[in-house]
Amino acid sequence: MDFTSLYFLGIGGIGMSALARYFHAKGYSVAGYDRTVSALTRELESEGISIVYGDDHVCLGKTELELKSESTLVVRTPAVPEDNAIFIYLREHGFRILKRSEVLGLVTRQERALCVAGTHGKTTTSTILAHLLHESHIGSNAFLGGISNNFKSNLLLDAKSDLVVVEADEYDRSFHHLSPYMSVITSIDPDHLDIYGTKDAYQEGFNVYASLVSNTIVLKQGYRLDHTRLRAKVYTYSGEWTSETRPDFYATNIVVNDGQITFDMVGPKVNGSDLSVNGLTLGVPVWVNIENSVAAMAIARLNGVTEDELRRGLASYSGVYRRFNIHVNTPRIAYVDDYAHHPTELAASISSIRKLYPQRHIIGIFQPHLYTRTRDFAEEFKQVLSKVDELILLPIYPAREKPIPGVTSELLGGHVVEKKELVAYLRERLNKLHCPVAVLTLGAGDIDRLVDEIRNMLNEMER
Repeated sequence: MDFTSLYFLGIGGIGMSALARYFHAKGYSVAGYDRTVSALTRELESEGISIVYGDDHVCLGKTELELKSESTLVVRTPAVPEDNAIFIYLREHGFRILKRSEVLGLVTRQERALCVAGTHGKTTTSTILAHLLHESHIGSNAFLGGISNNFKSNLLLDAKSDLVVVEADEYDRSFHHLSPYMSVITSIDPDHLDIYGTKDAYQEGFNVYASLVSNTIVLKQGYRLDHTRLRAKVYTYSGEWTSETRPDFYATNIVVNDGQITFDMVGPKVNGSDLSVNGLTLGVPVWVNIENSVAAMAIARLNGVTEDELRRGLASYSGVYRRFNIHVNTPRIAYVDDYAHHPTELAASISSIRKLYPQRHIIGIFQPHLYTRTRDFAEEFKQVLSKVDELILLPIYPAREKPIPGVTSELLGGHVVEKKELVAYLRERLNKLHCPVAVLTLGAGDIDRLVDEIRNMLNEMER
């Protein structure tokens, strides 16, 4: 790579911070900008990465890195708008500027990339896969879309391994810049129609991505790809075998007992080796993780991870921050927080909490993410959210978007409260209920900033 330093615009993002850490660990000089201070930016600073927070380009003078257009690569996330003063300054002064996905593509061309794509399930599946490889004799590097509870990080470095696990993001067609060796495709349910326009165009985006995979694709059963354009061999998988067509990898003998899930994985014979594994225990006993772990184990087995290594690795997996994290679990009150923000993800999360707490009154608290997504899937959201016993909605989190007239949380039903009023309102509702309750917070915006306050309030009510 023909640069010695990197400057990250939007360094506090989950994907950007992982790349910044990667290049910092590789000996490059790294600095960056973000709009706000966060736990992630504080961690980056503690690791020796200089960060500025003002939008004016004069803030570049405060960066502890000499920026030179001939030797500094600027990495930009689409979350930083084109009218950002620092971005304008760097562009006008001749700096080479690449999107995060393009830089990640450079990494995948240097190592054997095990990529996980799909509308949902990417982060959990890629984190399980990285953990399984890390706990085996194979080893792995990894760029994750969330904070692994095992690694306490979104980046895993292993100098002994040439494998790298990568979350392949379809937003803005970012995954088209990757060069995958193997890939899981968890789902192709339409999303990001503000980018793709139509459901057919979204499907085509995945067809293009799949054509880039050089060796193997592990595809969730029920989804289709244009096989005429594929170079890779395709295996199918599912959580359970429920259709007429038997998938190549699936779970069987599933037992749920006292909060623990055990099962066996059935796999095909490849090069004379049976890839099945019996006697598995989910470290995070959430129903949807059966499916996610089957996909991850399929790739792990195809890369040589042994049966015993898989059993130990899956049992010791402790999850991802904000992926169905259980914060309170008493006979009267349970509290689960989840990143789900697409109708299919919400359905999986609500189904999981129903299975864990079948006799409880379930209060769902959802913060819609993006005006366009809320508009495009309003009916699907409304139908899925009706599955909770009581629905509380926060105003839409806009992220990169401007408001759209008529598109508000009220479209989804439920009772809408402001974020600052949520904890008090929830306390009031709980005081009026005289039955066991399960509270579920959902969303990809900033609802996570309320998690500690909700947990503390619930624990206080239990004392």
